[in-house]
Amino acid sequence: MSAERAKSAAKPKPHRTKARPKPKPKPKPKPGPKPKPRPKPGPRPGPKPIPKAPGKGPATSSAIEHVVIIVKENHTFDNYFGTFPGAAGVPLGRAVDPEMPDPPHDHEAWLHRDDPAPKGAVRLQYGKTDIPAYWAFAQQYALCDNYFTEIATQSEPNHLVLITGGTPLIDNATPNRAYQPQPPFDVPSLPALLKAAGFEWRSYSDDPAASYFRHIKALAGDPWNVNGKQFDQDAAGGTLPAVSWLYAPGPFGEHPGPKGGQPNVGPGSQWTAARVAAVAGGPLWPKTAIFITWDDWGGHYDHVPPPNVLQWTKGGPAGYTGSQFRYGNRVPCLVVSPYANVGVNSNFHSHVSIVKFCLRNFSLPALGAFDAVPNDRSDDMWNCFNFMAPPRLAAPSPVPK
Repeated sequence: MSAERAKSAAKPKPHRTKARPKPKPKPKPKPGPKPKPRPKPGPRPGPKPIPKAPGKGPATSSAIEHVVIIVKENHTFDNYFGTFPGAAGVPLGRAVDPEMPDPPHDHEAWLHRDDPAPKGAVRLQYGKTDIPAYWAFAQQYALCDNYFTEIATQSEPNHLVLITGGTPLIDNATPNRAYQPQPPFDVPSLPALLKAAGFEWRSYSDDPAASYFRHIKALAGDPWNVNGKQFDQDAAGGTLPAVSWLYAPGPFGEHPGPKGGQPNVGPGSQWTAARVAAVAGGPLWPKTAIFITWDDWGGHYDHVPPPNVLQWTKGGPAGYTGSQFRYGNRVPCLVVSPYANVGVNSNFHSHVSIVKFCLRNFSLPALGAFDAVPNDRSDDMWNCFNFMAPPRLAAPSPVPK
């Protein structure tokens, strides 16, 4: 090896490093959607519909979610409230409790109501000391002094109006009255409309004979016909349906001529007051309306002639054909509710007015009976309430001033 090669081999080679790769440029983010401009403030929305509890049906047209219809028996307005201050009544002789016997009060008797005594209507009346709870409710809430029975006769035709808005009868249905149809009746009804719309109803009665639901084909076997004793339980438990029909047991129905001859007017009014107290003591009172009315005239005098707007055309005893069918005599109607007005209400009402209230309040279609008569005189009871005022939530007192 030469000296030059040896020198070259001894010299260390320089260290070479690899060049680092240049970082790739990060992709620029894609432009997102432009933010939407904030909307200009507009008018505030109006009040929302009053909601119902889950599963209990759609919203109502007012603060009322529960209607209770208490139907008592056989007393005209003058017979109970003829001397009530500020009401359209006249003083009559003093009635006794109980009234014996039961005066005739079918359509034939009604046609002869103005006959001289001892025939004709009974011209007697009760007062504040006989029915103190009713007078107390009249002082605290609305008393209707221009409320008429629908039909100029006895019980069943008027009961049917309070359930179906109409009636095919002019007298109670019995086999010997061949001039009118016989039950069961295949007719539309307020309970059926309620159920179809998702609302519940109940007919409360200890005595099946007191409720004419049994004479309506679609309602007779419905499980929502329940014992009257269940009413207080449902009121206390907050499970009352949208509409309740409530009928008193025999001794408390106030019907003249009671079995056994025991007083029933005073005890009957107290029975009603106890049912009102049951509602007022329960959780549903702030959204409940109670209508207390009497089914028919019961053979008693009333000084206000009922308007004659419809005549009977289907035959019957002498004098029936062409005689006055609608309306019958005045009866009392008390409207008890936290939203009820206070004082005497003299607007024109009848039994179908309560049905019309329910149809409007629960936004139901027409039944096609008296409720659908064009320009009908009977209103829908709405003017008995003030839904703009704060509710009066104190429990009603059964003691008059």
